[in-house]
Amino acid sequence: MLSLAVVATQKKARFVVGIDLGTTHTAVAFSPADRMAIEVFPVPQLVSPGEAAALPLVPSSTYLPAEGELPPGGTRLPWGDEPPFLVGELARRQGAKVPGRVVTSAKSWLCHDRVDRSAPILPWGAPEGVPRVSPVEASARIVAHVRAAWDAAHPDALLADQDVTLTVPASFDAAARALTVDAARKAGLDRMRLLEEPQAAFYDFLRDHELDLEAALAGARLVLVVDVGGGTTDLTLVRVSPQPVGPPRLERLAVGEHLMLGGDNMDVTLARHVEGALLGESGRLDPSQWAALVHAARAAKEALLGEAAPDEVSVAVVGRGSKLFGGAQVHALRRVDAEQILLDGFLPRTGPADLPERGRRAALLELGLPFESEPAISRHVCSFLRRHVQGALGSGAVVVDGLVRPEAVLLNGGVFKGARLTARLCAVLAGWFRAPVPLLPHDSLDLAVARGAAYYGLVRRGLGLRIAGGSARAYYIGVETPGGVRQAFCVAPRGMEEGTEIEVKDRTFALKLGQPVSFPLYASTADRIDSAGDLVDVDQELGSLPPLATVLRAQDGSTAEVSVRLRAILTEIGTLEVYLSTTEGFRRRFRLEFSVREEKNVGGGAAVAPIDELPRRFDDARALVERCYGKSPQPVEPREVRFLHRQLEKAIGDRDGWSSAVNRELWNIVLRGAQKRRRSADHERVFFQLAGFCLRPGFGAPLDEWRIGELWKLCGQGVQYLNEKANWSEWWVMWRRVAGGLDRARQEALALAIRPSLKPKEGGWAAAKKPKAQGHDEMVRLVASLERLPAAEKADVARWIWTRLDDPTSATTLWPIGRIGARVPFYGSIHDVVGRDLAAGWVERILALDWTRVDGAAFAAAQLARVTGDRERDLDEPLREKVAARLAAGGASETWLRMVREVVELSAQDEMRVFGDTLPVGLKLAL
Repeated sequence: MLSLAVVATQKKARFVVGIDLGTTHTAVAFSPADRMAIEVFPVPQLVSPGEAAALPLVPSSTYLPAEGELPPGGTRLPWGDEPPFLVGELARRQGAKVPGRVVTSAKSWLCHDRVDRSAPILPWGAPEGVPRVSPVEASARIVAHVRAAWDAAHPDALLADQDVTLTVPASFDAAARALTVDAARKAGLDRMRLLEEPQAAFYDFLRDHELDLEAALAGARLVLVVDVGGGTTDLTLVRVSPQPVGPPRLERLAVGEHLMLGGDNMDVTLARHVEGALLGESGRLDPSQWAALVHAARAAKEALLGEAAPDEVSVAVVGRGSKLFGGAQVHALRRVDAEQILLDGFLPRTGPADLPERGRRAALLELGLPFESEPAISRHVCSFLRRHVQGALGSGAVVVDGLVRPEAVLLNGGVFKGARLTARLCAVLAGWFRAPVPLLPHDSLDLAVARGAAYYGLVRRGLGLRIAGGSARAYYIGVETPGGVRQAFCVAPRGMEEGTEIEVKDRTFALKLGQPVSFPLYASTADRIDSAGDLVDVDQELGSLPPLATVLRAQDGSTAEVSVRLRAILTEIGTLEVYLSTTEGFRRRFRLEFSVREEKNVGGGAAVAPIDELPRRFDDARALVERCYGKSPQPVEPREVRFLHRQLEKAIGDRDGWSSAVNRELWNIVLRGAQKRRRSADHERVFFQLAGFCLRPGFGAPLDEWRIGELWKLCGQGVQYLNEKANWSEWWVMWRRVAGGLDRARQEALALAIRPSLKPKEGGWAAAKKPKAQGHDEMVRLVASLERLPAAEKADVARWIWTRLDDPTSATTLWPIGRIGARVPFYGSIHDVVGRDLAAGWVERILALDWTRVDGAAFAAAQLARVTGDRERDLDEPLREKVAARLAAGGASETWLRMVREVVELSAQDEMRVFGDTLPVGLKLAL
């Protein structure tokens, strides 16, 4: 079923256009919409200031020049635009000279969920004064350049009016796909569809061999597509089924999991080799030198793996002062060495039982991106072929040592320009299956995806051969069942075709209008044959996604209960939409929104908590809360309110053991009595305690975003019992406990309210604005926990804390310094982390102190010196070793010592403990 907008676009489009928005390069191909005549569109772009050339590839680079860096008119494009930035070949060349001003790998940043992908954070680690753009904006600028170039060449057939297909990695999740669509729309392409890159590569193979397909396949019935691009590795299985008449039926059977593993990782590996050769194993370049070296290594790799490759390439590292004796050092990187480094690291000879090893993230964390912890592509291929045995057996596939045996392999991606890399992969497969696996022919690894995307546009118009398969994932909605068993029913089966809609007719829900409702959402790429409405157990094959949530609001304001069914739509652009449709009376439809946020762990970064059964005596706990905070006043002794938490623990157990479901249900009850907190100072203090404790850490359970919104309504009301210091303290503690659920605007509002009580002035401390806030220590802890504050504001707060620490009459702690300067935030975006130079200065000050006399010194030092693998955040190793020595001398835990010497990935619960709190039992966060 096509949408009316897409149908209208197809009717008036003169061309079908395929755009491969790649991590390293972007390519465009097109064809007249009524016949098969695909060709590459050479994109005009600047190659030097004021000089343009039409090239088949557009480097996916954006350069942000300094004022006066380029001559007047240096950014002027052939069609007259003169943007304040460069895109394409000249951007790549300028970036090689000044890497601190170039944005690369924007596509990889679109799927980086530890940053706010709509915030201006790139170039990562750029010097102060360099303008920054968001990953979405950087991607949009590349697409906009393509659109402007096309429009200039086709003024009577503008790109926005054509039938456009944009490619994405098969493993991109719903959030990354949605951000890709946002970037395209920001560039002026309001209507387009998405196509998975491995499928596009196979479509290009069909384009080349449509007339001799059987001969080209040589009888192969199961084809493995291995697509290793600049940023990701994508794996896909395609089944070929001969038909009695006509061409074979083609079906995509399976896609792999998301792997941020590709050419970027190889660049880093080669750069490390050069760094070690020049500086020795213990040598380490600073971030700016390192960024320049990675760019140089990328250029060397492309030269050494390309056609007519030289025997060696000189890789230079520009010196800075005395670190490299004041000048540049050059390393001659030989082709044979580079190939061997990449072979051993990324395509090692492995056996059929060698699966990916986890816990090796230290080897691949660079450039701010969370690269795959296991670099061996061969191991990931092995895991993929083992995972999809069941689905392939139905097509008559052969299984050898637990692996499904592909009968042919199609390669894609610039990595396979290296003949030895291709040969190694073939050798690994031959070793597993004890016979060679044939390679399918291709004529361009750089252009195949763009041409295949154009071919797909023609397929949708009835030309060419179509690959069936639909959605690579099945989607499930979690339901509550007797006994707390975690189950879910299928709402969108695997293989659902784009543009189709399914109603789950045998599942009906009774929901009340005007109240928020949430559905846990799961997805699976496994070989499961589940139909819409099938009820299944939630197991390891079902991965948690952000929940679907909505508030059903009737136009007349009704709060009646309605009966609804679920409808799932797989849109033309390949994204999932789920609707609730009423079953009686006037039919209405409500859209369920993905709770996907740009910042990690605010809904989007949290796995859905299990559906737990409430404790047997939960009704007693409810009655205890309602007795104190119920609608009508009841005779309650002050001590009943004061010790309410003790009574709750007697009813439902120790509060540290309360599950996520218990905490959130208690919070709902407590909040209903929010206005009754004014009954006494004890009522208010205990309300703050329970509201903060039961909603901690402010995210991670369905509807937490809504709960935070309800709690925030109390912020303007503030503390009512102004002279009660304990109430002030609990007020600040409440907001600290739920800080992870507060967006940047709310965190900045809290910081602004606290600022007058913290900021020192000449002659003493600034007087707080009326009403006078109390609980200074908890205020400091709160503001230190606001991870979404800009780094500059965090630095100001730290300076005030240091000033107070220097006051001999002040009893304070360094815990907030460690929290503010933590190298690894608990929930915030890593682009808001305090700069490494400032953090190093704080560590030097802490090392000069007597840790036995200053509370929190060891904690602060450990957090500031923690290793992340990102050079932009990590302190120099000698300074970290000083911290490690002091920690060891003071009897610090083994975990803290490891944290400052190597990359340590703590569980979410351990991260919370490090920061002085715990998570509710059963609340699992994906950190």
